[in-house]
Amino acid sequence: MNNLKLFSEVSLGLQLQSNTEALRFSAFDIERNRLFFVSEHNFVYTIHLSSFHVSRYKEKRAWSKTLATADVDTIDLEPGDFITSFDYLMEKEALIVGTSNGLLLLHSVDTNTTEVVGKVEGGVKCISPSPDGELLGIITGLGQILVMTHDWDLLYETALADVPEGFDVNEIFQPDKFEYNVSWRGDGKFFATMSDVCNSTTLLKELKVWERDSGLLHASSEPKAFSGAVLEWMPSGAKIAAVYDRKAENECPSIVFFERNGLERSKFSINEGINAKVKVLMWNCSSDLLAGIVECEKYDAIKIWYFSNNHWYLKHEIRYSKQDNVRFMWNPTRPLQLICWTHGGQITVYNFVWITAVTENSTALVIDGSNIHVTPLSLTLMPPPMYLFSLKFSSNVRDMAVYCRNSKNHLAVFLSNGCLCIVELPAVETWEELEGKEFNVEASHTEIALGSILHLVWLDSHTLLAVSHYGFSHNNDFSKTSLNEGELQGFYLQEIELECSEDLVPGLLTSSGWHAKVSKRNALDEVVVSVAPNPASKYSAYIQFSGGNILEYVSKFVASKGSLEQEFQSFSSTCPRMNVVLVGNGGASKPLLFGLDEIGRLHANGGIVCNNCSSFSFYSNLADQVITHLIITTKQDLLFIVDIVDIFNGELESKYGNFVQIISRKREEESRNCINIWERGARVVGVLHGDEAAIILQTTRGNLECIYPRKLVVVSIVNALVQKRFKDALLMVRRHRIDFNIMVDYCGCQAFSQLASEFVKQVGNLGYITEFVCAVKNENIIEKLYKNYVSVSCSEGANVVQVGDLQHCPAENKVSSVLMAVRKALEDHITESPGRELCILTTLARSDPPLLEDALKRIKVIREMELSHADDQRRTSYPSAEEALKHLLWLADSDAVYEAALGLYDLNLTAIVALNAQRDPKEFLPYLQELERMPTLLMQYNIDLKLQRFEMALRHIVCAGDAYFSDCMTLMKKNPQLFPLGLQLIADHSKRMPILEAWGDYLSDEKCFEDAATIYLSCFCLEKALKSYRACNNWSGVLTVAGFLNMEKDEVLRVANELCEELQALGKPREAAKIALEYCGDVSGCVNLLISARDWEEALRVAFMHRTEELIKTVKDASLECASTLIGEYEEGIEKVGKYLARYLAVRQRRLLLAAKLKAEEQAASDIDNDAASETSSNFSGMSAYTTGTRRSSAVSISTSATSKARDSRRQKKRGKIRPGSPGEELALVDHMKGMSLTVEARLELKSLLVCLVMFGEGETARKLQQMAENFQLSQMAAIRLAEDTISNDSINEYTHTLEHYTRKVRNDMQNSEAFSWRAKVFLIE
Repeated sequence: MNNLKLFSEVSLGLQLQSNTEALRFSAFDIERNRLFFVSEHNFVYTIHLSSFHVSRYKEKRAWSKTLATADVDTIDLEPGDFITSFDYLMEKEALIVGTSNGLLLLHSVDTNTTEVVGKVEGGVKCISPSPDGELLGIITGLGQILVMTHDWDLLYETALADVPEGFDVNEIFQPDKFEYNVSWRGDGKFFATMSDVCNSTTLLKELKVWERDSGLLHASSEPKAFSGAVLEWMPSGAKIAAVYDRKAENECPSIVFFERNGLERSKFSINEGINAKVKVLMWNCSSDLLAGIVECEKYDAIKIWYFSNNHWYLKHEIRYSKQDNVRFMWNPTRPLQLICWTHGGQITVYNFVWITAVTENSTALVIDGSNIHVTPLSLTLMPPPMYLFSLKFSSNVRDMAVYCRNSKNHLAVFLSNGCLCIVELPAVETWEELEGKEFNVEASHTEIALGSILHLVWLDSHTLLAVSHYGFSHNNDFSKTSLNEGELQGFYLQEIELECSEDLVPGLLTSSGWHAKVSKRNALDEVVVSVAPNPASKYSAYIQFSGGNILEYVSKFVASKGSLEQEFQSFSSTCPRMNVVLVGNGGASKPLLFGLDEIGRLHANGGIVCNNCSSFSFYSNLADQVITHLIITTKQDLLFIVDIVDIFNGELESKYGNFVQIISRKREEESRNCINIWERGARVVGVLHGDEAAIILQTTRGNLECIYPRKLVVVSIVNALVQKRFKDALLMVRRHRIDFNIMVDYCGCQAFSQLASEFVKQVGNLGYITEFVCAVKNENIIEKLYKNYVSVSCSEGANVVQVGDLQHCPAENKVSSVLMAVRKALEDHITESPGRELCILTTLARSDPPLLEDALKRIKVIREMELSHADDQRRTSYPSAEEALKHLLWLADSDAVYEAALGLYDLNLTAIVALNAQRDPKEFLPYLQELERMPTLLMQYNIDLKLQRFEMALRHIVCAGDAYFSDCMTLMKKNPQLFPLGLQLIADHSKRMPILEAWGDYLSDEKCFEDAATIYLSCFCLEKALKSYRACNNWSGVLTVAGFLNMEKDEVLRVANELCEELQALGKPREAAKIALEYCGDVSGCVNLLISARDWEEALRVAFMHRTEELIKTVKDASLECASTLIGEYEEGIEKVGKYLARYLAVRQRRLLLAAKLKAEEQAASDIDNDAASETSSNFSGMSAYTTGTRRSSAVSISTSATSKARDSRRQKKRGKIRPGSPGEELALVDHMKGMSLTVEARLELKSLLVCLVMFGEGETARKLQQMAENFQLSQMAAIRLAEDTISNDSINEYTHTLEHYTRKVRNDMQNSEAFSWRAKVFLIE
């Protein structure tokens, strides 16, 4: 569904050497982009194709007189000899010329030399180089085929036709009687010729296919009435085009296609008069367009056909006068560029572009010769060549423009005979009545010539803007003359006003009575390549000139006269296809220009959106036609759906990845915006806007495919929700199998609940509502499944609904709250009916958790109504109890329904449920009968136990009386969570004590000793309370309970000694010291324990309190020994920090050099072997990171403290070896240096030791200790900071990245920090 649009037409004239001279042949130089023409006077004209690529002409109103700059050479021939064939040999970089006398000449244009390379008998009739340039096919006047190499070696010679015996070759092949042609297949392996059948009495010919290498006849066709020697092999090799002469059948000629085996494949009629003649056929380089010159009665026409879906379309026609004797060639490198030339030297370059035949209102208008086939895709997806109805014109269609605004549908058509036709179509909704009809359209009446229209657009419903040219030799105004026409030369921008003399009848098509007149005309100095109306402003359009420059045209109805104004949005290159759409940006609508150039770059918003675009279209989900999405197909057969907002925000790279498929991209991200087109070469031809949300693709073979991308579907659903069109949204959700939860999650749980009544009233269909209810689930689909599709806020289009309202409606309550709102809306707004009741039961069954008991209560009411023989009218408003119960069992688990019925304590209802659930009566009937024989409370108790409703069971068994107290205790012991409830229900003190004791036993078994001890105390079980306190090492509780038990002094002392030993074993020497001092009276043991705990000040205080010199001396000796040990360890630590840092810098530097050499992005692996983040305390035993290390014995404490042992054990477990050269060595070194930092406990112990040393008068030792510890801490912190700075950099500065430099920085920055608060100010070094 594409039309071939002529977007550029540039004409230049050759200055021939004489007025009687005429051009005969042409050739093309692909490498240097040159055109060669040879005249009948043997002059060779060379012109560069770049001469036609001008963007501005100096001489206004002199377009047709513009002369091309051409080089002229002469080929000298003998008198009477003339040129019969002409071509360019790329391998020789020269022209090959054949003459009537049989000369083969090689003419070099660059040196203007001519060389005779051969001579053939009978003269040269045709020269055709092979596509690869290796061979040269020549047909002589005697009907011989010569095939020679480019070195002029003859490979073989064979006869063109079979000459019967006894016939003279000179008599059969008369030079002026036959036409000859050689056509090569694209790969050069075969070539085809046309020859007469010698023994035929009629003018029959046959097509022959020859093998390249051997010259043998490969195949031939049946003798047919071919027209002349017109023959053209498709470059792709699929078909050979020829022409049938059908005058004998009283028919016009037909173009026929043959296969390589000589069999006819297909044909079509050219739809001209009987006397019409096809003079030339030629394929373009991409094999999709076939052009031919058709000689008609009054003119010659260049027709361009296109094949799609097994039908040949006439897509364009250019008419020339017969005197011009027009010829043409396709550009071998540009498939949509046609080069025409006349005998008089007028050369015109036509540039075409494929544009979609689908308009913005999704109507297909396909040009096919003099017909336009109309198909509204919004009503039916009808692939071409089928159509709904057709418009028939008096001549072939060249261009058209569509106006579809404000419910008006106008069509303006420019014909190849220069006429302008206007058609006013009825509303699209009424087009079904026009199916299968063909309407003849009359040409509009014009007083003056409109010129040859190149571009045509609507400004409003009665004004056209056209770009026309006058004065060209191929001007189409053959039947119209004007006094002022001769004064017009060149291109003009014209406003054409339209008026209809006939009254418009609603619902009917108006195709006659139109009058057109030019109301404004502006001369153009530049080549216009495209025109597009401005959708944001009436009477305005955008004009694109060659090079991409864009000006805005303002109509004379707005300004005093039509004028061109500068527009800031220009393209960086010429874009033959330009579209202007209305987009929303920041709440305001504005026009945005899109342009696709010839190399596939899509321009928009002052930049390039996509570099490999093959087609594009637009989608709007709003009625105001504001475009929201851009649809792109790429040359890699990928389809992208781009948010217009992303173009303005510059997020194309991050979201769409330059519009190429990235293998490593997540599947979810890829499926969001990118769709793999399943058929190679498919293009977007149109979209269905609004709720349809469809993209129409056309494959290379012509059929249509309609797809519904998930992104557009979700956007259309969201748009319906914004407008609160719940029924439309639900229908789209069902049609496209979208998760129903999108309706709730986008609106928000709370907002949807408020609008549930509106939802129910709009939908109305109880089946749809039931389907929706069954689909609601407790998760936010917007945040998971569709988070990448929904980008607009619902509040932009609605003042009630708001996105993301789920924070007021937690996910676990979403189902219940929404279904409750729907249920209430059903009860309030839907009349009573069986369907309504079943829908309400569905809302109860699908709640989370399911409200099965409420549903069974409703069923119970229906059953009671049936048993009571209630009013028949009301009974018809409800389903039967059996039907309702079966519906409930279908929705919910039958076991759950059975248990819910049992939980209502209604045994009859339970039996009915069991029967409908197809339970075995042998299983449930005895159980129900047993329950029926029990007292009510016991029955309820047993049912609660079966359903594991233990709280209700406890309440029922308590109410049953004291006789069942043992059952109550058993229930609480099996379910300990019932102990608090049991204490609430049972007030008897004698029964509460066993409950408390049992509760305490349970907590003790669960290792909750503190709670167990408290409960034991509340029921006066002191022995058990003592055991619980001791089990949790609560020594104060143990000793307190011992007091309550009135233990003897010796027993208390024994308990205290045991506690002291246990606390030492647990690493709690401070608490053990307190017990030893207060309960055991062991002062010496207390001091020793405090020393092992490194609590120097407290140890000294206790020693002085008891005035024991020996203990004081012990504390002093231990503190001095500890200070000496720490000084040595800190000194060793400083050395190790320096070694580790030096190793780290060396490793880092080597890794950076290696990374630069190998160009690797990341070398540091995450599998670090050393997790050395240890909790270093005041000693640094085993600090080497490369060895497991051993702890040095220290004489600081009299006995090794349990605290140090536990700390060393943890450190050894955390520390591992660092393997030199491993990927994680850098990070492991940094982590190990971090683990060497002073912990909070180490700093407190160090501060206490400094105070103790000062008290003993060891100031010098304390000063040395503080200085060494401070130096170590500064070195460690400086090393860490240096490592952190270098690990994120790609270079290391040997002057700044040093430990000394960073130590000074840390000293200045951290002097007053908390980390150095342990220091004594008296020893600070200024």
